[in-house]
Amino acid sequence: MRINKFLASAELGSRRHVEQFVLDGKISINGQVIKDLAYDVKDDDVVKFNGKIVRAVSDKIYIMLNKPRCYITSLKDEKDRHVVTDLLKGVKQKVFPVGRLDYNTQGLLLLTNDGDYANNIIHPSKNICKTYEVKVKVVLTNKELNMIRRGMTVDGVKYLPAKIDYVYSEDEFNYYNISIFEGKNREIRHIFEELKGTIYALKRLSIGALELGDLAEGKYKVLS
Repeated sequence: MRINKFLASAELGSRRHVEQFVLDGKISINGQVIKDLAYDVKDDDVVKFNGKIVRAVSDKIYIMLNKPRCYITSLKDEKDRHVVTDLLKGVKQKVFPVGRLDYNTQGLLLLTNDGDYANNIIHPSKNICKTYEVKVKVVLTNKELNMIRRGMTVDGVKYLPAKIDYVYSEDEFNYYNISIFEGKNREIRHIFEELKGTIYALKRLSIGALELGDLAEGKYKVLS
């Protein structure tokens, strides 16, 4: 089994994430540091991460969480902030977030111990649609909506065309649903900032065909 696939199946993160562990010299096999991403782990190999033995697990688990604001999508935080795994009471398996949601972004977050599954969800080549609800005060013009639909470049970063629709208004706020296919860092926030639209709340509603639905904030459910 290729080293990145083995480490992902050992619940250390997605394949792309664990590759950096290899390159950083944090992985040893049979007492020797391995930095070759092409290495194939054999059945009798002893694999260690930072000096601790790790093993592939076969008991896969898939969790959908409605992430609240003010939680980070990490397994630990040096600033002692809340992490999303704090919300997984009763889950015995060690899981990791599939991709990220910003500290102030809420909504659908997947967690798993299946590195292959995680890689298929987050890899840009898969072009999996992710839909968000955006809460703003501005009313976007047809010109601005079409700019988003055609694809925008912000501070030298090019964003793919996105789907966007006005949904409703409430009090002084307007709500839009926007669907993106890349998920670059803070993509939606950068797009709206470019259009002078301050985002007051951002919530992920779906990933592909998987919808958040009526899952309460801070709650989770195990998926098949």
